[in-house]
Amino acid sequence: MTVDYRSVADKKLAVEGHAQLLVIGAGPAGLAAAIEGAQRGLSVVLIDENPVPFETMGESVPLHFGGRVGGAARNRNAMMEAMLESAPAIADAFELGVDVRLGTACWGLYANGANLGWMPAPLAGLADEENGTHLVSFERAIVATGRRDMGLAFPGWEQPGVMGASAAVQLATRYGALDGSRAVVLGSTAEALLAALTLRESGVTVAAIIEQAAEPVGPADLVVQLRAAGIDIHCGEVVRAVEADLNGVSGAVTRSGTILCDLIVLGIGAVPMVDLLDAAGCRLAFQAERGGYTPLLDADGRTSVEVIQAVGDCAGIWPAKSRDATVAEAEARHAVAAVAASLGVVGEGTAPAPPPGEAAYDIGAYRKDWVRASIIEAVGEPYVCQCEEVTAREILEVRPPRYLNWQAADNRERTLAAILGEGPPNPDQIKRLTRAGMGPCQGRRCREQVQALLALQSAVPLGAVPLAGYRAPVRPLTLAAAAPKNEDPAFGEQWDSWFGMPRQWVPFWDVDDEYTVASLAVEKPHASE
Repeated sequence: MTVDYRSVADKKLAVEGHAQLLVIGAGPAGLAAAIEGAQRGLSVVLIDENPVPFETMGESVPLHFGGRVGGAARNRNAMMEAMLESAPAIADAFELGVDVRLGTACWGLYANGANLGWMPAPLAGLADEENGTHLVSFERAIVATGRRDMGLAFPGWEQPGVMGASAAVQLATRYGALDGSRAVVLGSTAEALLAALTLRESGVTVAAIIEQAAEPVGPADLVVQLRAAGIDIHCGEVVRAVEADLNGVSGAVTRSGTILCDLIVLGIGAVPMVDLLDAAGCRLAFQAERGGYTPLLDADGRTSVEVIQAVGDCAGIWPAKSRDATVAEAEARHAVAAVAASLGVVGEGTAPAPPPGEAAYDIGAYRKDWVRASIIEAVGEPYVCQCEEVTAREILEVRPPRYLNWQAADNRERTLAAILGEGPPNPDQIKRLTRAGMGPCQGRRCREQVQALLALQSAVPLGAVPLAGYRAPVRPLTLAAAAPKNEDPAFGEQWDSWFGMPRQWVPFWDVDDEYTVASLAVEKPHASE
C-alpha cells in the first residue's frame, strides 16, 4: 500500500480546551451572549483581546490609537483592573461559570467546508502573552468584535495625535490613558457626535467639529446638544494641514485658520470589524444601512458559515444601536437562544432586536466626498498607507514599491484596466502590486480609503468595490508566538513540501524538480521501506 506522507490524514492537532459556545468580544453584545449562554446551561468561553499590550497599541492594533496612548497603559495590571471596573458584567459572567479570558486575541476561526474537511471540530486560534498561540474547539461561535474607525489621509495625519474616535473614547473612558486634552473631531456622523460628547464628559475640551458636507449628517438632537455646549460645527471644511511640535499635533489647519488642539479625532465612518468573519469564509456584502461591509445574516444572526453567528457592531452599525447598547444586547440574546435550540438545549425564545431601517444619508457618497476633499484635493501627497508609505497617486497609477526604482525603469500606462483588463476594481490587486495595506497595522488605517479611491477613479458607487480580503492571522503575531508548542511531529516533517520549498536537509537526488498538485498525490516510498 502506498502512503501519502504529505497528507494531513491521521495527523493530530493539539487542541487545548472545548466550549459549546465560544464568544469573541466582551463588549455589551459579547457579555450579553456569554451570560445568556451560561444561564441556559451551556459551557461558555468568553475571550477579549483587551487590554492589548502597550506595544501592540503602538502599531494601531486593533484600533487607530495614533500615538496618544498615555504611560498608564504600560501598567498591565492597572489596565486589567480598569477594564474590569468599566465592565462589571464581566464579573457577573465569571460568577455564572463562564471561562473568561481577557488579554486573549482570536486570530482565526476554522470550520470544515468545501475546501477543508479533516478537522475534528470547528477550531479557534487564540493567542495571549502567557500561553502564546493555541487552538480551542467549539460547537458554536458568536463573534462580537465591535467596530473601528475609517482612516483619512491628509498632510500631517501621521503625526502623533491623529487617531480614531473609538480609540480616543476607549482610552479616555476605560483606561484613563488618553494623552491629550484638546480635540478637533472630523465628521458629523452619529458616532462622531457621540464620541465628541463622551470626550467632553471625560474632561477633554472639544475645540470644534469639522464636516466637509454642507450640513451635519448625524441626528439633529445631538447637533443641538453639542452647539448648546458651545462646540462649533464647521461645515464645508476639511483639515488642510497639521501644525506639530515635538509632541505631535498642536493645531489643525483649515481654510478658515488654525484651531489649536493636540488631538484630531477621525469620526467620518465607524467600520464594522469583520476581519475575523471574512477570514473564516463568511459572506459579506455592502449594506449601507448597517454601516458598510457586514456579514450576511439570517434572522438568528447566523452567517453563511453555519456554526458562526455575528452580533453587535460587527454585525452592523447604525445610530439607534450606537446610542442604545440594549439593541446589541438583544441581538446577542436572540442569537444565543438559536444556539441553544440547535444544540438541543430546551429554553424559551427571545424577541429579535429591531432592524436598522434605511440609512439616513448615502454613506458611500459621504465617505468618497471626504476622500476626495482631503486626499485628492490635498496640497501635497500624504501617504494613504502609512506603513508602506504609498500615496494616492501611486495607488491609482498602480505603481510598484518605490524601492524597486520604477521611476527610471517603467513609463508605461499603469492602471488596473491596462494591467488586468476590464472589470470592477479590486483592492486585493492593488495590495499585491503596490503593497498598500501590507504593513503591521494590516490595512486597518488604509483599507477603506483604498476602496474609496478606486470607486472615485472608476466612477462607481462605493459598494461596487469590494474590501481587500482578510486572512488569518487577523492579529499580528510574532514568529515565536505563532509557533505551536505541541505540534504533532508528523506535521513538521512535511512543512517544506506543503509550502513548495526545496528541502534543505535532503540530498538533492531525492528532491523532486518541482512540487505540483500531481506530485503531492503519491509519496515515493523511502528506501528503507
